[in-house]
Amino acid sequence: IKMVRKTKLMLKVEKQFQRPLDKLLPERVNEIGLSQTADELGVSKATLGYWLLKLGINVRRVALSPGETLEVKRVS
Repeated sequence: IKMVRKTKLMLKVEKQFQRPLDKLLPERVNEIGLSQTADELGVSKATLGYWLLKLGINVRRVALSPGETLEVKRVS
């Protein structure tokens, strides 16, 4: 895992939510989507997009047919 230099705003959001962004962002984006996550964090969608890129967080959109499921595997 590479060390990412965080901006003052990134640190402020981490302090506000008391969680590191690399844990907070994927969780919130999965639960409420990109736009609502940006609103909740008080940042623009562009800023959120930049943070995801900077932190190496991939956002994928997947369409599933009825009866299909999706499994996310964490590679340690």
